[in-house]
Amino acid sequence: MSQVITSKCKVCRRLGVKLFLKGERCLTKKCAVERKQTSSRGRRPRRMSEYGRQLREKQKLRYQYRLSENQFAGLFHKAERLSGVTSEDFLRLLERRLDNVVYRLGLCQSRGQARELVAHGHFQVNGRKVDIPSYLVKEGDVITPRPAGKKLALFKDNMAAAAKKDLPEWLGLDRSVVKGQVKRFPYAEELVSDVDVSAIVEFYSK
Repeated sequence: MSQVITSKCKVCRRLGVKLFLKGERCLTKKCAVERKQTSSRGRRPRRMSEYGRQLREKQKLRYQYRLSENQFAGLFHKAERLSGVTSEDFLRLLERRLDNVVYRLGLCQSRGQARELVAHGHFQVNGRKVDIPSYLVKEGDVITPRPAGKKLALFKDNMAAAAKKDLPEWLGLDRSVVKGQVKRFPYAEELVSDVDVSAIVEFYSK
């Protein structure tokens, strides 16, 4: 019997790319995208309009960061008002979200899990509880789990898995006391994405 594909897996299959919405599962043979690629060999890909391509790129990035349409568009328009390159500023704002930083630090296995744990008040910034996933961290901010969060079995499993992962250079993590820090904002060359962000800029420029 074939395995049941969850809604998260359906999103990745529809967009044809791994968005790592299920954390470690996406690295295994159970990944729905891997199975789709195997079963689709020999099929001719459908032709896509330019608008369709732009929409697809937007949806890929939106689902990757687990944002609603309004949240995604609002952050993009905030990037437009900044003085730098819009595509870079947009990715940098996405990376600065607290739920993403918690995920990048390896304290959670997926952005979805990070968003849930932040919303439930399991993390603090500079010693104060922050339960807003969209909170934008600043340079020098210190992120730590609250004492109650450290006792969660899920958190302990995440920390064990985090020891095997590479940490972005713009972040720091003291694993002995589980303390993360935003050393600086990511440079342009560190804002690597498998999404064509220029297509998203064109999408919202119409």
